[in-house]
Formats: sequence, C-alpha cells, structure tokens
Amino acid sequence: MVNNWAGLKKAVRQFGTIALGACFVCLPTLCRAANNCPWINEATASGILGGDAVGQFTEAAPGQARVCVFTQENAGFRHTLLVSVEVAADPHERLGMVAQICGSNAAPLKAIGNEAMTCSASDHSSAMGEHIVGRVRDQVFTITLSTTLKNDPVLTRDALKIRIFTAAEQVSGNLF
Repeated sequence: MVNNWAGLKKAVRQFGTIALGACFVCLPTLCRAANNCPWINEATASGILGGDAVGQFTEAAPGQARVCVFTQENAGFRHTLLVSVEVAADPHERLGMVAQICGSNAAPLKAIGNEAMTCSASDHSSAMGEHIVGRVRDQVFTITLSTTLKNDPVLTRDALKIRIFTAAEQVSGNLF
C-alpha cells in the first residue's frame, strides 16, 4: 500500500507539472487582445470611445486606403472611431485633396505627423464628431471620431477634441 501511495503522489506531481506547462503555453493565445488594426488596438480604441469597442480592419488594394473602424454601441447611440491610411505617390497633394473634408474650418495641428489639421465633423442632425487629417512620410491618414447622441455625456465637444488628439498621437506614432 505504501508503494502505491508513493506512485500515486508521483503521478499527481507529473500531471500537475504537465497541466501547468500546458497553461503557460495555451494561456497567452486565449488572453490576447484583438489587434487587427496596424495603427491602434481595440483596447486603446475602447478607452477613446468610452466603452468596449469592436474593431474591424479592411485591407485595401494598392492605391486605396486601408481602414479600421471601431464601434461602441449602446441602446440608442453609437460611438465610432474610423482610421484610414493610404500610401500616396505625392502625399502633399493627396493630403490637400483629403483635407477638403474640413473646408475653411481646418486648424493646423502641431506634433502630429506632418501638415496635420483638425476640424469639426458635426452635421446639423444629432451626430457630433471631429476629423484629423495628416501625413507621415508618404502615408496620408484620416481619423474621425463621432457620436450619434446629441448631448452625449461621454463624448462631449471638448472630450471629442481631446480623445481624437490621443488617437492621432497613437496612429501617427505607429506610422513612423
């Protein structure tokens, strides 16, 4: 009986060692953060949007923009962070074309890539948002942060400006 007990203890120890090893091997793949977007991950986007966000990345054909869209939805409203990046043969010219979404309301934005500018993305309905356009080397990027809730307690007008700047820092930093 004593020999059987010693053998059982040894078998349990070996099983425990194998199980612990399997946890160390398998656990990182189970606990990884979703990160399909090359410039910003879901955790960062969730912080910017003010709640759990779901991201979708669309790889584009050459000459077109690659796009990441993060959404956080609740009853009656949606927060959206959209990031698009394209490689341009003449990035200065392309940036000028992309910046037309701002019209005359564009304000220069320092310390974000090259030639970056920001403007309001609000329409006259209940949607409210901000745009940032800029470039890093030959890559032109556009970032849009918006909410569909008119008096949003999380994404207020000031919060939109602060949070889109945070997104732009992240995106432009990853483009360098």
